[in-house]
Amino acid sequence: MRRDIEFKTEDGVTLRGWHYLPDGKAGPVPTIVMAHGFSALKENYLDRYAEVFSAAGLGVIVFDNRNFGASDGTPRYEIDPWRQVRDYRDAITFATTLREVDEARIGVWGSSYSGAHVLVLGAIDRRIKCVVSQVPLISGHRNARRLIRADMIATVQKMFEDDRKARYAGKPPAMIAVVAEDPTTTPCALPTRDSYEWFTETARTRAPAWRNEVTLRSVEMFMEYEPGAYIEYISPTPLLMVVAAGDHLTVADEALRAYERALEPKKLVLLKGGHFDAYVKDFEQAAGAARDWFVEHLLKA
Repeated sequence: MRRDIEFKTEDGVTLRGWHYLPDGKAGPVPTIVMAHGFSALKENYLDRYAEVFSAAGLGVIVFDNRNFGASDGTPRYEIDPWRQVRDYRDAITFATTLREVDEARIGVWGSSYSGAHVLVLGAIDRRIKCVVSQVPLISGHRNARRLIRADMIATVQKMFEDDRKARYAGKPPAMIAVVAEDPTTTPCALPTRDSYEWFTETARTRAPAWRNEVTLRSVEMFMEYEPGAYIEYISPTPLLMVVAAGDHLTVADEALRAYERALEPKKLVLLKGGHFDAYVKDFEQAAGAARDWFVEHLLKA
């Protein structure tokens, strides 16, 4: 069963999403809190994951990040990773107010950018009893250095400087495309071919409200974000990392090195495909592994 929900963050922004409950379950149930990654909406396959978790007997809270989709927030299409971390924490607090939620058995799931957020959350919020991080960003700075050509770094930094001057003068934040068919001619935040194909396809088939733009300072904040620094501190909360071997967006070798630094209890699932195959070709393996981890550590605990 799914119903629409909305809740307010501590700073007064209304976030909206869905609450899934397993059929035939009476009383409070273990509940997963989840949101999507960089610019993506809940309609970008999060319903499929939530359905898998709900069918296993788990409740699920799914919400759109602030400034995106059904959620409020300004400036629109701005991604502040630390705001998003705090919004996850507010979503957990909201969940604990619901009579259908067992507040002693809360898990978090995230993918890509939100896969980074749940690493931070697992380390700093002990209300969380289980973490699943799928194809996560580990280091914004190092990852950006892999995505941006070395001869273009100075140009990108100049764009940030110009945007700061313009904002200081009272102008609105500069915008940049999320994806582009040809990143060499159109600057964009995620300059890989599979990013362009996945976002444009899902905008056509699943998430028509998605917009191909973010504020330029969203990219600057991405480059400042270092979620991997928290991974040693998640223990003793159980951590599952789902890594795509062919991931060249949130690069796989960074995720594998980070997993080695994590302490027990932990588990690694290695998918064969690329970053976006976790939502499509490798969905059954990715969702099934997450479901089983949550069942083991929340439902059977």
